[in-house]
Amino acid sequence: MPDIQQIILFSAASVVLAVTPGPDILYVITRGMTQGRSAALSAAAGFSLGNIAHTAFAVLGLSAIVMSSVTIFTVIKLLGAAYLIYIGWKTFTAKGASLNGGDTKVLSPKSIFIQSITANMLNPKVALFFIAFLPQFVRAENGSAAGQMAVFGMLFIVCTFIVFGVCGILAGFIGDYLKRNEKAGTLMNRIAGVILMALGLSLALYKKA
Repeated sequence: MPDIQQIILFSAASVVLAVTPGPDILYVITRGMTQGRSAALSAAAGFSLGNIAHTAFAVLGLSAIVMSSVTIFTVIKLLGAAYLIYIGWKTFTAKGASLNGGDTKVLSPKSIFIQSITANMLNPKVALFFIAFLPQFVRAENGSAAGQMAVFGMLFIVCTFIVFGVCGILAGFIGDYLKRNEKAGTLMNRIAGVILMALGLSLALYKKA
């Protein structure tokens, strides 16, 4: 088991990394601004819990296999990119929702959770991050490396959810302020859709170092 010093150091590093702008936190923020705080928290939960799979892969060594195979890496990368672009397009073409009524056709928290956890699991950059990041905090004198990595993975999930959740809630308040009419809501959806499609394109063009 990791000692308290490892846990504090890892948690601090995880918070810093979670705050760093990336596809996941941008998605959470866009959901918060376009659909509110419950949608943002659903996205935060999905992206956070998706890391359970990446933690398991890192512990079992499966991520290393994926990273070593150009074909597998490319297939997963393109699936993830296509999924982000699809979500972006759906968001881009959605009508705005007025706080005073109007079009209320929005994704349910369950759908957002499923989208988020799927997008996270289909992102090979996250798998690459886990196999590069977790082992740096493993100490031979503290027992099983796999056990330590599993603990670190769970800590990362908790830290990520807290950071994403706070950002999503704040984005929800901003969205409430901006989204006073249908036109404003539609514009927000357009911006969010463009961001998500751009992130999907960025993932599609990503190449391993």
